[in-house]
Amino acid sequence: MSESVSVRCPVCRREHLYEAPAYPCACGTPVAPALDPHGMARAVTHRAWDDEWIGVRCTACGLENEWPRPELGCPCGTVLRVPVARTDTGSAQEADTGSAQGADTGSAPQKAPAARRVFQPVTIRTARDAVTAAAVYLRWLGYRDIRRADQRPPTGIGIAAHGLLAHVDPTVRPASLRDVECLWLTSMTESAACVYFSLAGYAPDARARADTLGVPLFVLDLTGTPQPVNSLADELDATGAR
Repeated sequence: MSESVSVRCPVCRREHLYEAPAYPCACGTPVAPALDPHGMARAVTHRAWDDEWIGVRCTACGLENEWPRPELGCPCGTVLRVPVARTDTGSAQEADTGSAQGADTGSAPQKAPAARRVFQPVTIRTARDAVTAAAVYLRWLGYRDIRRADQRPPTGIGIAAHGLLAHVDPTVRPASLRDVECLWLTSMTESAACVYFSLAGYAPDARARADTLGVPLFVLDLTGTPQPVNSLADELDATGAR
């Protein structure tokens, strides 16, 4: 688990005590990045997907996964990127020196354990949280190598695992028939299965089309728990990755 460190805002010079949040590994162990107590926090002035994630290794099972980089909101309005410690392997736990790479690249998907641990959701407050919640859920199902999708969808955010393409829609409008069809077509070009996560639900024709195309649909509630919308999603939730 991460220890608390003192973080100074470079804009207003306020001092903050910060502890990195922990996210559940697929094995169920809470995992948090090790913070660098001597590093300097940076103000986030622009966003790039590759800078949003770092590789963190679980001390219990040894699996390395991508987690959101630690950030802190200062009362002055500045978003601070909190520095993390380098690992002995020189992997992605560095604060400011490049993007994280997914773990276990090229590995085969694994079935979820017969008796899975209780799912630990990630509370959703921002669009970034919605992506994190979907990624944590997919890892809980047993998918590996969670990463940004190679092709950017017309709306929302695409993430991928080995053999799976997922669409996360953090907007406040229900997903449309076109949204579902675009995901399915993209997954077909990549010979992958697909799954859709939406915060605002689905239009009736989108749900009907998803059943025809074989697309599992989930709604993300604000606790970060994906709720199955169709029978395909019920089946995926029950059986996990295959």
